Amino acid sequence: MKKTIALLALAAAGFAAGFGYGRWYGPKPAGLHAAEHKPTGYHCPMHPQVRSDRPGTCPICGMTLVPDDEPSIAPQEQGRILYYYDPKQPAYRSDKPGINPETGNGLVPAREKPPAGLVMIPTDKQQWIGLKTGVAEIRSGTENIRVNGRVAVDETRIVRVQTRYEGWIDKVHADFTGRFVRQGEPLLTIYSPELTASQEEYLLAMKAQDTLGHSVVPGVGHHSTSLLDAARTRLQRHWGLDDAALAQLERTGRPQRTTTLYAPASGFVLTRNAFPNQTVKPETELYTLADLSHVWIYADVYESDAGSVRLGQAALIEPAYAPGRRFRARVTYILPQMDAQTRTLKVRLDADNPDLSLRPDLFVNVEFPVATPPRLSVPEDAVIDTGSHQVVYIDLGEGRFEPRRVEAGERYDGRVEILSGLQPGERIVVSSAFLVDSESRMRSGSR
Repeated sequence: MKKTIALLALAAAGFAAGFGYGRWYGPKPAGLHAAEHKPTGYHCPMHPQVRSDRPGTCPICGMTLVPDDEPSIAPQEQGRILYYYDPKQPAYRSDKPGINPETGNGLVPAREKPPAGLVMIPTDKQQWIGLKTGVAEIRSGTENIRVNGRVAVDETRIVRVQTRYEGWIDKVHADFTGRFVRQGEPLLTIYSPELTASQEEYLLAMKAQDTLGHSVVPGVGHHSTSLLDAARTRLQRHWGLDDAALAQLERTGRPQRTTTLYAPASGFVLTRNAFPNQTVKPETELYTLADLSHVWIYADVYESDAGSVRLGQAALIEPAYAPGRRFRARVTYILPQMDAQTRTLKVRLDADNPDLSLRPDLFVNVEFPVATPPRLSVPEDAVIDTGSHQVVYIDLGEGRFEPRRVEAGERYDGRVEILSGLQPGERIVVSSAFLVDSESRMRSGSR
């Protein structure tokens, strides 16, 4: 009896041990696996090096982090399938998967070796990162020749004020340099003995005409009329008196002690040589007036760019003190001689200056837009400059992008000239290329 009880206890212990082992170490039901599965961490699908233990966004590109068991946005391409073959009989090939009837072995795919740095990006992921493609094309454009310039007074709008007789300045109205005067505004008054004598002669001629009437002198004609006409002509042409001054002289019957000199045109006083009690002569330059509503700009064009500038060409003027503000100008003259010291050519431009922002001797930047011949080019954002070479990414279709080294040329109008490495019509990545390049470098292990 005791022996039977011992055998039953031993069997119960074995059952319990077997049940416990199966419970804790045996295979678990599929539903239990699914219930207990939790992601161990999260990473950025575009930048796998960015990791976190909780959901969030990538600090680099702003994309939502995905669980670690979800592949990155650009897994390495395995290569396109070329054909299927029997591993134990490589000579046996087929265009479709199947079985080798001779050996009974299943056929496996033979893939081409993917290019180095090839990146796969699904269509939905492309939208996430803002990836866009475009075509390399031959375009003509414009490039800007940027040179230094200086504002100058338009010499055709300079007026020099002088008198036609000797005298002394009595009073000065335009009394400082830089003052703006309008046409007809008084500048100064002058006392001139010669002008006073000529006025007295004119008054005497008027009296003689009234006294003698229109008497005729043999061989001379109407003598009094001739004297009056000669005196009037002398005052008008020689001394410069206008009709208003003559009318006042005739009305008052007395010579004016001083004569007022008026501004012949509107403008700013650039120079002033008129002061009270100063002696003046006909050769004395009393004032220099300049109209600054229209100015000249002298641009120094380098010898290498001189052939690109022509008469009538448009240009943009940017004052050095106000970057971003621009005035339109046009080339009106090209000086015939090159500066031997600076190797530059002087080019004169005309520009309107309605608000007088362009002041004489002000330094400005001058831009000449020059048309460029047609050439192969791509948008600037499509070219990745690694420091030692330039790369663009070719769109191979089906979400595949291949890096290709190119030789870049000049930049113009937001585009880059491609000298070699690319053919017209090839489709390339034109937006978010730097993200594709980052993924390609990480996958290929290059830096």
